[in-house]
Amino acid sequence: MAVSLVNDDPAISKNDSSEPRVILLFSGKRKSGKDYITNILQERIGFENGIVIRLSGPIKSHWSKSVGLDIDQLMGNGEYKENYRLEMAKWGESIRRQDHGYFCRAAIDMYNAYSKSVWIVSDVRRKTDIQWFVENFGDICKTIRIESDDSVRNKRGWVYVPGIDDAETECDLDDVETWDLKVTNNNENVEFILQEILRLIGER
Repeated sequence: MAVSLVNDDPAISKNDSSEPRVILLFSGKRKSGKDYITNILQERIGFENGIVIRLSGPIKSHWSKSVGLDIDQLMGNGEYKENYRLEMAKWGESIRRQDHGYFCRAAIDMYNAYSKSVWIVSDVRRKTDIQWFVENFGDICKTIRIESDDSVRNKRGWVYVPGIDDAETECDLDDVETWDLKVTNNNENVEFILQEILRLIGER
């Protein structure tokens, strides 16, 4: 199904001219626990200070409106989202080929991020995502890689899907060797991981 953009170019509207103090760029495979960790991190930092930015947010928002889907379920972690993941990914890739920063700008605008001092970008998937943030915000960007064993991901509902798990959205960052922080999330007790992140950004 072909889906076109409503707006040709999302503009970043700065309600606050100040930049964030730190931008955390999270990446990891499906069911590695990125959303779980970033949501708890936002609670720990405080909703008045931190904001979770999902680069997939603008994709899901536009997709749901265009084809009549439930945006709340698309933004969740269940089977509903997985049923449409491949179609959304293909559409998103067609836009990124024209402008790799499109969804980065759109997500910042969508979440009104400039009112917060800590940006928690929960779903960085490509080198060009990192590139865009570093080019525009410099060394306040910190890259964090969340890893989990496949057996643990299986228990969380992950099943290998050709066309998704071997695609750029899942694999483009596999060969990156240098991260500001790399952690393993193989259980639901994430306190150690949270402490490592807080130490990285100087909040411990």
